Amino acid sequence: MKRHPKEPDLYLLLGISSLRLRAAEAAEIYLKQALALAPDHVEARTLLGWIDLEVRKDYASAVKEYTRVIELRPDFAEPYNNLGVAFKKKGDLEKAIVNFNRALELRGDYSEAWSNRGWVYIQQKRWREARSDFEQALKINPRDEGALYGMSQVLREVRDYAGAQKALSGLMGQSPNFVYWLEWGELQLVRYYWALLLIAAALFLQAQYKKARRKSHGG
Repeated sequence: MKRHPKEPDLYLLLGISSLRLRAAEAAEIYLKQALALAPDHVEARTLLGWIDLEVRKDYASAVKEYTRVIELRPDFAEPYNNLGVAFKKKGDLEKAIVNFNRALELRGDYSEAWSNRGWVYIQQKRWREARSDFEQALKINPRDEGALYGMSQVLREVRDYAGAQKALSGLMGQSPNFVYWLEWGELQLVRYYWALLLIAAALFLQAQYKKARRKSHGG
């Protein structure tokens, strides 16, 4: 940087390095320095939008950054997907869908956009559309964690407990997340709830029968 103080890519790399070190504030400073030198630097603006979205939770600023990236790269799917995520987190679900639609128009094999739109449909309780999107995402990438988990939620909602367990089993095989194990166990209880009730009822009736027999024999 001493030799090339006006090279924006150097500030971008410093920003990335800072994020890897979990120094988000330092990363933000470096990225803004990159943008001061090159206001149309797409990678720096995208990364700054990510910090706004995931670290600062400033969804309005994230929307602003990603909108600018789209102005610079209108024919790329990724900025539309990013903007869709920002609108989703901001609570504007219809605008989120519009941007996921555009991302998928530009790139039909974009599994992340399929999965992200599926999660918006879940929030809207549009189970059929959500299931269709997750199925499409999993055709493209069978290991898509977001799509697998989303599918488990849809199948659980429509009472396909065996299917939901299968989706969670796929997740458990590739991730140690305790939530997946917990939900799998809950589904196991739900699936065999009636069997457990029948067993409990049978044991109760058996106990009552033995008690009645003892009384009839003077026990």
